[in-house]
Amino acid sequence: MRPDPSPADLFGPLLAKVQERAILPDGKTFVDALPKRPVAEIMRDFAGLAPGDDALRAFIADNFDLPATTETAGRTASAQPVRARIGAMWKELARAPDDLVTGGSALPVQHRHVVPGGRFREIYYWDSFFTMLGLVRDGELELANGIVDAMTDLIEAHGHVPNGTRTYYLGRSQPPLFHMMVELLDDRRPDVAARRLSAMKREHGWWMAGTDELAPGRCAARGARLADGRLLNRYWDPRDTPRDESWREDVATAAKSGRPAGEVYRDLRAGAESGWDFSSRWLGDGTLASIRTTAIAPVDLNAFLFGLETAIAASPDAEAGRYARLAEQRRDAMNRHLWDAEGGYFADHDIDSGALRTPLTAAALAPLAVGAATQEQADSTARVVASHLLAPGGLRTTLVETGEQWDRPNGWAPLQWIGVAGLKRYGHDALALDIASRWVDTVGATFARTGLLFEKYDIEAATVGSGGEYEAQIGFGWTNGVTADFIDGYALLPSGK
Repeated sequence: MRPDPSPADLFGPLLAKVQERAILPDGKTFVDALPKRPVAEIMRDFAGLAPGDDALRAFIADNFDLPATTETAGRTASAQPVRARIGAMWKELARAPDDLVTGGSALPVQHRHVVPGGRFREIYYWDSFFTMLGLVRDGELELANGIVDAMTDLIEAHGHVPNGTRTYYLGRSQPPLFHMMVELLDDRRPDVAARRLSAMKREHGWWMAGTDELAPGRCAARGARLADGRLLNRYWDPRDTPRDESWREDVATAAKSGRPAGEVYRDLRAGAESGWDFSSRWLGDGTLASIRTTAIAPVDLNAFLFGLETAIAASPDAEAGRYARLAEQRRDAMNRHLWDAEGGYFADHDIDSGALRTPLTAAALAPLAVGAATQEQADSTARVVASHLLAPGGLRTTLVETGEQWDRPNGWAPLQWIGVAGLKRYGHDALALDIASRWVDTVGATFARTGLLFEKYDIEAATVGSGGEYEAQIGFGWTNGVTADFIDGYALLPSGK
């Protein structure tokens, strides 16, 4: 048994049956449930359970405390102006410290923190940075520091920040933005700064594990040494099984693929680690069954790791010089393998073919956000963004419609902020303001109609987003944080007030 067993480790055949029979409408519900008695007793009785879905439903009800199918936070339509509603929602999305519950999937969190909302009942890694933007704007520094302290705890306990604070997320992380959280709070107390710096170094080591002796043309976990010897990173998960929380969906996807099931499962898990779950960025022929995330070196992941290396290099650490060299080596690899000179923007690299994946996506702006681009690259990227990625309601995610939620027509708060931050960094203030204004108007107009804030938006039609494995969630942490940051930073007045 693994030291932090997931529900699949604990309840294997029971979990598979519950998920594959769709006994509960949302696969995340069962894996977030709490067993009412010891796991061994539950599994012993399950082995003798009568066949049939009704018997299984009754068994689940008798043996598990299920979470509410939807969080109450944010579900009541508000008559407040949108900015006031965002400020009021922090107390609804805030959670007290959580202790470890035997048999449950929740990881302990020893600090007050904020969750995204809806089905997302726990801390999520990259969501949290964008949520913190709003917390800082609203003076909720205790909550913001609680999030960073929780992230620090997780890195010290596991070597990385998991995708979310659940045991079933431990095999994967998310875009590494911990260094940006540390920079946002800029806490210079020596003991706090030293602990967070140590966590940044440990997280970097986790992403780079196995790469020191990696031969050209070979991969090791999240590292890929290209044929010319340059090193880039990719997303990865050591497990090659269906995701606990999306078991039924993953089994169905693998069945359609014509590929070894374990290979598909690992690519799905890696896609979830990317935060872009799921997108045409990771697909071969445009269908989810063709997903090949582990064969791609993503531009945004490498940009954020450049940012991490640069942050450590700027610290008083004795190894700062080594991290400065690593950052320059990564910048060189990005210029060689992630810059599309003909198109004039950054893109992903196909590890298998050694070629650039040329479709334009909002990830092209990540190198600008962390300062990895030259001024000429930033100027070219800004022209391309203005011509192709600027939608009526904000920044497009991709130019492709697949039905996956990280594709057109959906727009996402984190990508708006990354784009705006990157453009501002290189002096493209007017375009940055245009994107921020369009996004705030989209959120504001939808809020005026519904009184609610959503996880994602259709930025072509200025309405609620769709697609993916679940309906658009209400809450919602990163939408609130980014929208508050734009409204306050640019003194914007959203549509519908």
